[in-house]
Amino acid sequence: MDIRLLGQLYVSFFKIGGLTFGGGLAMLPMLQREVVTDRGWCTEEEVLDMYAIGQCTPGIIAVNTATYVGYKQAGFVGGVSATLGVISPSIVIICLVASILQSFIHLPMVVHALSGIRVVVCALMMNTVVSMARKGIVDKLGAVLFAGGFILACFTPVPTAAIVVLAGAIGIIAKRTGGKKTS
Repeated sequence: MDIRLLGQLYVSFFKIGGLTFGGGLAMLPMLQREVVTDRGWCTEEEVLDMYAIGQCTPGIIAVNTATYVGYKQAGFVGGVSATLGVISPSIVIICLVASILQSFIHLPMVVHALSGIRVVVCALMMNTVVSMARKGIVDKLGAVLFAGGFILACFTPVPTAAIVVLAGAIGIIAKRTGGKKTS
């Protein structure tokens, strides 16, 4: 067991958990930079795959992703280390915010700050979507699946997990029936 690696997993995911606002999609740019670019723990394709799996499995995407990366790097203990890293900041922040927020939530500065954070998170999410689309759409089938998934996710009540499973099934069927590779 490499204690140094476990510490790196904890610290990396602590940063991701502590500096990401807005949920699973908002963490993708930082996750990509930390896990793919800086650490080389996963490839871009693996990050896309784990995000898709994280959508289909119960729980929070950030936790699922941290567990996956940690497990891939250092087995069960690595999964625990990365998971603890990603949830630690939230626990601390939630406890602090819950204890003081009611006193300050009505202040215009706080309201405006939260509004600004929401807008920036939207921009970061859009950047990630464009980046993922460039890597994930490699053929006509991918373009059709992207468009269909987008329409279903935005304009119907179909659960995102069902959309991901459906797209995966279509990819498997296309591959088995002689379609081009979709990944």
